[in-house]
Amino acid sequence: MIRFQFVDDNLADYSVKRMCTVLGLNRSSYYKWKNSAPRRRARLVDDAVVAAEIQAIFDAENGVWGARRITAELNDRKRDNGTTPPAKRINRKRVARLMRAQNLFGFQKKRRVKTTARDKGRRVFADLVNRDFTACAANRVLVGDITYLPIADGANMYLATVIDCFSRKLVGFAIANHMRTELVEEALENASHLRGGLDGAIFHSDHGSVYTSSQFQATCKRLGVAQSMGAVGTSADNSLAESFNAALKREVLKDAKTFANQLICRRDVFRWCVRYNTCRRHTWCGYQTPDEFESQAA
Repeated sequence: MIRFQFVDDNLADYSVKRMCTVLGLNRSSYYKWKNSAPRRRARLVDDAVVAAEIQAIFDAENGVWGARRITAELNDRKRDNGTTPPAKRINRKRVARLMRAQNLFGFQKKRRVKTTARDKGRRVFADLVNRDFTACAANRVLVGDITYLPIADGANMYLATVIDCFSRKLVGFAIANHMRTELVEEALENASHLRGGLDGAIFHSDHGSVYTSSQFQATCKRLGVAQSMGAVGTSADNSLAESFNAALKREVLKDAKTFANQLICRRDVFRWCVRYNTCRRHTWCGYQTPDEFESQAA
């Protein structure tokens, strides 16, 4: 490319044939390069436009989205514009290249895995999931967990979740400054209210004492939910819920180790949980949101 440019810059002083001979270039290659100059300029302009869109999406998502989610968002925007003929889809590798050029990288953070020891005095339920976190329809298989949310003053908040394996939708959650059974009961009750009932659903969890308690068992029985639990001390048996917890902390806390106070913790976590269903593109859903995935499936 540099040698072609040199030839182009010195046309007033030397002939193309002579310069190509001296530089060891093929004249047809030079003319092909020269004739493609308008397309290259158009490509540079188009790249600049796409780069600006990438920057806007990256900033709007608080710097946590990578090339795959941004590509899905760009292509959805082009499709929704309704242009005729339809706008050409943007390739993920092109988005990744433009992001690198702008020094934009989706946020990633290595998570620590902690397992929960069960209350040995309580009943243990059979594993009805066996690490198969899929479902043929909504409201068939649910998973849940509790994760701690560290506060700067040394205290903790706790988030209990209920996730539908069909669409990865967060169908129920509850936040509190305690880890009593009422917390997981509230999350399951919220899921039942959102779904219009959970009769016949499987709820899979770890062996935490709140899940093995007679109080929570009574709630599951009343809602028509069958409990399921994996092996003790194996986080992989509830990996879907663990993955959700890791994504939340990675995208909300980023490099911070704690939330400033309980109020900010509640606000930021609640906002992320709401956007999780309506705005956040999920890899399982083909980079659609869980709500869009369920809507199309219906």
